[in-house]
Amino acid sequence: MSNAHQDWSFGGNWPYKARWFETSDGTLHYIDEGPRDGDPVVMIHGNPTWGYLYRRFVAAVTKAGYRAIVMDHLGFGRSDKPSQATLYQVPRHAERCSELLESLDLHNVTLVVQDWGGPIGLAWAAQHPSRVAKLFILNTFFQRPKGQVPLPLPLKLFRTPGVGELLVKGMNAFVTRFLFKDGLVNTDCLSSQDKAAYLAPHPSWSSRTGILEFPRQIPADSAGPVSDFVAQLNSELVPAFRHKPVTIVWPMKDVAFQPGVLDEMWLPDFPHARVIRVEDAGHFIQEDAHDVVIPALMDFLAESGG
Repeated sequence: MSNAHQDWSFGGNWPYKARWFETSDGTLHYIDEGPRDGDPVVMIHGNPTWGYLYRRFVAAVTKAGYRAIVMDHLGFGRSDKPSQATLYQVPRHAERCSELLESLDLHNVTLVVQDWGGPIGLAWAAQHPSRVAKLFILNTFFQRPKGQVPLPLPLKLFRTPGVGELLVKGMNAFVTRFLFKDGLVNTDCLSSQDKAAYLAPHPSWSSRTGILEFPRQIPADSAGPVSDFVAQLNSELVPAFRHKPVTIVWPMKDVAFQPGVLDEMWLPDFPHARVIRVEDAGHFIQEDAHDVVIPALMDFLAESGG
């Protein structure tokens, strides 16, 4: 368990009790806050963040009487960080996520996903639709790309052998460049404590393997293992949630998931979804626009069926 001696509350921003779940690949960290009989809200992060991304969401959700569950993927947050790259394949992340969530025997879940949390968390929803009542989808994907996928330059560099190792594992550029700069519209929204919280899980070259493996799995086109993985499960997800509540909140200045992903991939799948376009937010919408996203989530939770 990473950095057990460290203060992981970050000035009180993350005052939540650490919980641990053993998998065959390593130990996962998660939090489980709020009343046991409250309807669960499960929030799944992407790259290179961890549960801290949802710190304000946890506070709002539990205050309103819901149960908040946030996990750290293997290689992130306080979860173990093995150096074996094959452990970080997206289907394997999804299996571990499912194992953890199934162990909690949840029902009437509202599932919140963003970035790689989409393929990982929605896989669980597709396989266990009776447990999930609502989907709250932030910028992510769960469809086979229709053609070539345009990638911003930093992601292209991260995917390049040798260069990616130097930038991501050596210089920690995915955190210091993408999370702290390119992935935000308002780069002042992160305090020094916030930056410390995002730097803490990955203090060394060897601890950053999981960060590097995610950009290397972004589908370049309609072919490939991740495209096949999401396409197969999407064919189960869409009919299962055709008549369930879905809200999509999308940052319009995301350099990775551009508006076309919303219009061309999500809306054909869920034409009944409520859509909120956030004009002045970048990739890390939970940081850039929490003042928009959290009220939208709370309204969604309060509606009938939640």
